[in-house]
Amino acid sequence: MNEKIKNKSLKRGEISEKAEVSKQDGAIYDARSLGVPKMTVLGFQHMFAMFGSTVLVPALTGLSVSATLLFAGIGTLIFHLITKGKVPAFLGSSFAFLAGYFAIAPNGEKDLLPYACLGVACAGLVYVILAGFIKAFGVEKVMRYFPPIVTGPIIIAIGLSLSKSAVDNCAQNWLVAVFAIVIVVVCNIYGKGIIKIIPILCGVLGACAFAAVLAATFGENITLADGTEVIAISGSSKLVLFSKASLDAIGDAAWIGLPFKYNNTVFSIFSSPDTKLIITSIVTIVPIALATIVEHIGDISAISSTVDKNFIKDPGLHRTLTGDGLATVIASLFGAPANTTYGENTGVLTLSKVYDPRVIRLAAGFAMVFSFCPKFAACITAMPVPVLGGISLVLYGMISAIGVRNVVENHVDFTKSRNVIIAALILVLSIGITYSTAQSISFEIGEVTISLSGLAVGSIVGILMNAILKGKDYKFEN
Repeated sequence: MNEKIKNKSLKRGEISEKAEVSKQDGAIYDARSLGVPKMTVLGFQHMFAMFGSTVLVPALTGLSVSATLLFAGIGTLIFHLITKGKVPAFLGSSFAFLAGYFAIAPNGEKDLLPYACLGVACAGLVYVILAGFIKAFGVEKVMRYFPPIVTGPIIIAIGLSLSKSAVDNCAQNWLVAVFAIVIVVVCNIYGKGIIKIIPILCGVLGACAFAAVLAATFGENITLADGTEVIAISGSSKLVLFSKASLDAIGDAAWIGLPFKYNNTVFSIFSSPDTKLIITSIVTIVPIALATIVEHIGDISAISSTVDKNFIKDPGLHRTLTGDGLATVIASLFGAPANTTYGENTGVLTLSKVYDPRVIRLAAGFAMVFSFCPKFAACITAMPVPVLGGISLVLYGMISAIGVRNVVENHVDFTKSRNVIIAALILVLSIGITYSTAQSISFEIGEVTISLSGLAVGSIVGILMNAILKGKDYKFEN
């Protein structure tokens, strides 16, 4: 009997010790120590964090919102399977491929979107091919082209490039946007217990409730200059709360439905394929993979920096690239947007300090379940734009801040002219082209026009300058 009591005490001591280790410096690496209810809430927070941007891509391109949610969840689980469940990354819709979709289906034409998706699927295969080279020749030989002086500024540029959309969304109603930001900041800085680690979810729910109260008390129906009907405070176009169409869509949406239709998949085009359009979509979209691969490395570097684990080394860059690439291929084949490791969720990791990949997998499961509920998708789509703007303002800023941290923690020497030049070119080209009139650089190869986004140009130039200029001092082993 005494032996049993002793064994039980030892087990309790082991559990206590594990829990203590998992919470070192406030960071939690094993969320099971928090209990199932808190893990569930954390999973919902990650799902809400990715929702705004994830559903925005199909909204802009004409792709299915429900299919987007389904394959964001499936893609995330594929990624976790291939990376041995070690990397706390969520895969959502990639903004980098928007130019590709617009080039093939400028007005979201349903008959042209599958061709654009085929091009994106081929771009996903580029990830897998590069992963094969990394596996064959070693990550060190590849990573010398992606040192912190390249990935750091790219991470900064990713956040700053997205900042315009966040500010534009906030501008629809700064009162609601600031309310969302205040909730996030207060919960994160002054919150206790579970509140401290779910600031994003609190911000979304609190700001939505605030907007609903304002709509019920002061809301008036107006029509904006572009013909959109909205509910705004006292009828002011600068104090927009809800879109009338999005609210009406909630009532019209079914409770249960299939996330995608066969006619919207890539498979549908092969019954009567347009060979020229297939070639055009592949040649136009595949080069975008050069930028998204660098973005992937930047995101994995950011997650590694946030979690304080080197995921490029373990489970390995070849595994993270393969997971990201296969997720993009599968999603695209079924008519969903390209997947990418999500900066929004990296921001949530930074704020919550809960780094357990199990929480991300819970979020993936929730996204898959809710993808079969069109009414839920309609509710998410109806979320006030300024609420998304306020939350995004914090998260996009966190991305850029992580880029700065990546540069600082790797002791990049800015007394060297080569490092200053590389960082300057990446930042100016990435951000400058993004906010220029053209918003991309285009050139023609025969009858095909190829457009490269600011992030693509900045990334390529940064990689080339790092390879050409003398004075490299970065060693991946460090």
